[in-house]
Amino acid sequence: MTRTHYRPARNFSRPHVFSRTAMRSILRRSFVRTLLCGGFAFGLAATASATNLVGVYRDALAHDPIFRQAHALYMAAREARPEAFAALLPQLTGTAGRTWDHSAGSQGSTSSTSTGSPYVFHLPYSENSNGKQWSLNLSAPLFSWADWMNLKAADSQVAQAQASYQQAAQNLILRTATAYFNVLAAVDTLQAQESSLKAYTLQLQQALERFKVGLIAITDVEQARAARDTAVANVIIAKQALANAQDQLEVITGRQYSTLAEPGSDMPLVMPNPASQSRWVGTALKQNLTLIASRLGASAAEYNVRAVFGADLPTISLVASRSYSNDNNNETVFGQVFHGLGSDINDRQVGIELSMPIFSGGGDLARIHQAQYQSIAANDAVDEASRTTVQQTRDAYLGVITGIANVRALRQALKSSETAYAATSAGYKVGTQTEVDVLNALSVLVQARTNYATSRYSYINSVIQLQYAAGILGPDEVQVIDRWLTKRVPVSPGEITPSAMTPPPAPQSH
Repeated sequence: MTRTHYRPARNFSRPHVFSRTAMRSILRRSFVRTLLCGGFAFGLAATASATNLVGVYRDALAHDPIFRQAHALYMAAREARPEAFAALLPQLTGTAGRTWDHSAGSQGSTSSTSTGSPYVFHLPYSENSNGKQWSLNLSAPLFSWADWMNLKAADSQVAQAQASYQQAAQNLILRTATAYFNVLAAVDTLQAQESSLKAYTLQLQQALERFKVGLIAITDVEQARAARDTAVANVIIAKQALANAQDQLEVITGRQYSTLAEPGSDMPLVMPNPASQSRWVGTALKQNLTLIASRLGASAAEYNVRAVFGADLPTISLVASRSYSNDNNNETVFGQVFHGLGSDINDRQVGIELSMPIFSGGGDLARIHQAQYQSIAANDAVDEASRTTVQQTRDAYLGVITGIANVRALRQALKSSETAYAATSAGYKVGTQTEVDVLNALSVLVQARTNYATSRYSYINSVIQLQYAAGILGPDEVQVIDRWLTKRVPVSPGEITPSAMTPPPAPQSH
């Protein structure tokens, strides 16, 4: 029996080692697959038709706004590490300037005459000066606990952003496939409703003919007419549903499609490999990217608590400076000019500086409490993501298992409905079945066709959801599923209410 591809995960015995080393290893491998995802899609641009799943996925990869936003956010988040690392490197600043100054006036002063009598006089003066100066200041941190913890937090934040970006890449496949198969399901529903409309129209015409020759009563004609009118309404609803499904796909890909590939009659029903729900859950707990991102977020929150606590610890820095200033002053007093009153100074300083906050009004304690509560919330988010991952993996696994059984059962139900409708129609012609029996059998047949078509797409979606929950969904899986789609079908809904749906006039009762 054919089975889905399974990638065994590494077994890590120590959770704290896994949360840092293992998760980054998984992210690196997954990131390569993400890059290959883009190369795979665009590499097939010359050969792959946009009417199959691979082509539609290629369009989504290029035009989906959600995925492009995820890429931009990832690129922005990558800058957190160099930003944090910069705080641990030497900081060099420089200043330079030139000044001009002119001042003039008089200054009161006291003196005494030769006889000893005091008197006041004013000294007129003016001053012109110009100066230039520059300085270089170097500060190199020797110890800063907060900066080191900020760097570790930035490492976790970058890894978290990378996991979120790769999760967005996998989610793009999931959203594209779901929208793709929603279109095909709407097409099959429309085809079933259109087939039933043709059959109900033929049934109404036959009822009119039999009524004219007196073989049936007018009530049988009205029953056939009511069934046809209902079929007309169902076709209109199915056309609208198809148009809506196409619009949803266009939101992701930016394109409308006239044809798409759907599964052929020989589509394989693939069992999960390994056939163990617990092993799939174990893989998901190690490789699910949403869960990995939440763990990394909790790690970043823990480092943030340490960084905030470290803000109250001493910091030690090496400081050095070099400065130069030159002032050239000229003063004029009582008309006499004095030159050379300026200064020329070179200054060099080297030292070690210790800085420690003493009192900040309680703000430091509030920041510590805030960071601690944020860390608690991040750990609770990990628990939520873990439980959600387990639940999603179990549901998807059961969806694949029950989907296989459902497809097989509905395939047989369709065959039985076709046989029953044929037998009922033949019995109606010879008078052993009534008009109501035929209409009921046709209604059952239409529903059986719709149910069978829907079951196949539900099964494929369950396969994709299982791989997504386990964190192994990628372009390889898209290619495998695309090989199941061997039949091209038109997907245009056409005119919603064509005039051909107008029923023939009702007969007059005799």
